[in-house]
Amino acid sequence: MKTDYLILGSGLSGLVFGSLMAKSGKKVQILEVHEHPGGFGHTFMMAKKYKFNAQLHYVWDCGEGYTVNRVLKKLNLDRTVTFERYDPDGFDRMIMPGYSLKIPSESEELIHRLSELFPQDAHQIRKFVLEVKKTREGLKKLSPPVNPAELIQHFGEVSCAVMYLYSTLQDVFDKFNLPVEAQTLLALQWPDFLLPPNQLSFYAWVILFSGYQEGAFYPTKHFEFVINSLIKVIEDNGGEVILNHEVTNFMVTDKAVTGVKAVNQITHEAREFTGETIICNIDPKKAAQMIGIDQFSPKVRRQLNYDYSPSNYMAYCVVKDIDLRDYGFGKWNTFHTGHRNLNQAFTQMYKNHDYSNPSFAITTPTLLTETERDCPDDCQIIEFLTVANYAYFKQLQDTSRKAYNQKKEEILNYILDVVEKHYIPNLRKYMVFKIAGTPTTNERFCWCPHGNSYGSSLTPKNMGLGRLNHLTSLKNFYFCNASSGYPGFAPTFWTGALLYQRLSGDVILGTA
Repeated sequence: MKTDYLILGSGLSGLVFGSLMAKSGKKVQILEVHEHPGGFGHTFMMAKKYKFNAQLHYVWDCGEGYTVNRVLKKLNLDRTVTFERYDPDGFDRMIMPGYSLKIPSESEELIHRLSELFPQDAHQIRKFVLEVKKTREGLKKLSPPVNPAELIQHFGEVSCAVMYLYSTLQDVFDKFNLPVEAQTLLALQWPDFLLPPNQLSFYAWVILFSGYQEGAFYPTKHFEFVINSLIKVIEDNGGEVILNHEVTNFMVTDKAVTGVKAVNQITHEAREFTGETIICNIDPKKAAQMIGIDQFSPKVRRQLNYDYSPSNYMAYCVVKDIDLRDYGFGKWNTFHTGHRNLNQAFTQMYKNHDYSNPSFAITTPTLLTETERDCPDDCQIIEFLTVANYAYFKQLQDTSRKAYNQKKEEILNYILDVVEKHYIPNLRKYMVFKIAGTPTTNERFCWCPHGNSYGSSLTPKNMGLGRLNHLTSLKNFYFCNASSGYPGFAPTFWTGALLYQRLSGDVILGTA
């Protein structure tokens, strides 16, 4: 029997789409090249006792009535797949030379804290924060599925959002004449985007910053349980997730995709898979190149001409005989920079590969939930993330494995020097495990071209009106991934659910 939906890739948007279709009675089959499902949401084990999630740290849109919650309710998972909320009084802790700021959920409290730090700029700070709120409301009304009546009803907010279509975060900082230090404190969660203010789309920043203000969360049973729960829905409803299978070719007849050829990564056996409808969770540009770019319409070809997002460096560490709560860590993330200006910090690390004065994120997964542990009871996990240049690390890896490993160790040591100086004295003494990943690690384990962390880069050009969506111009073939939707945990839930809604007519998110 031919599969109703053949899904290529088991990233979150593909799993969400597949689980919703399987639950509705459709036959679903998923092919995944990796040995673990979940894309950047997958979990891996090291030293047979430490579990780490690939890159994901905290999520949003998980509260009652929000996107993730609506999808989980539809799948009857909302009581088992639950989330712990970060500290609303400071879900992000920003640290820079001479200043620190806890980002609160309440905008008025944010205005108050910033105004205390920069009293001469209090008026401009208030205007900026209120403009962010207004833009956020306008973007909500403009997000598919669009309700025309709401656009008219909220014309002011919508007009405000449209005004910033081509703006970077830096453009808006400059418009409101915020002091550089206030800009840095507000944008210091830049590792969430891997772009500095002068390149980052104002839209992208507003959506994520405001989303976290409405509620920053971490899965009660970690990300592995979320992924496994979606897979269980698929399998319990007659579907299957087939791992270790690389798609090598697409079968196309008369502008219709009918299936793919895939190779088993273990046995090297080739096999054909067909479906009534093919859902592409693979990077769209990569898939289009495999199919043949000339098969697509001129419009889709233009949309496929996106830039990949920068990539990242990630260090996973385990400490023993120390409680990180005693050193200022808890239900929040910490963002540190030694720079006054984040645009300069980005250039130093990404362009010059100089990490001697690093800007980076710190997260402590074992402090975010106490329900299940990802390490032994006497240990805690601490992780560090910053930006990294794929081309640079790829060249190092190809030319000198020793130099590649030395650079990984050098970056971690620079970060640990800062952490020991400002946060945890003698941290190295308590470390019992460490491993670092680079852009080439992302490419290997998450199958992302150029090691990109977010699909298309979150610049105004890629976030504008011509952005790629689910439509491919080929019959029976739809895109469903970060570049055809938006990156991140909640946006990929939204992407998968929205495509399900469009193809099934079953309303989850709003007007069909």
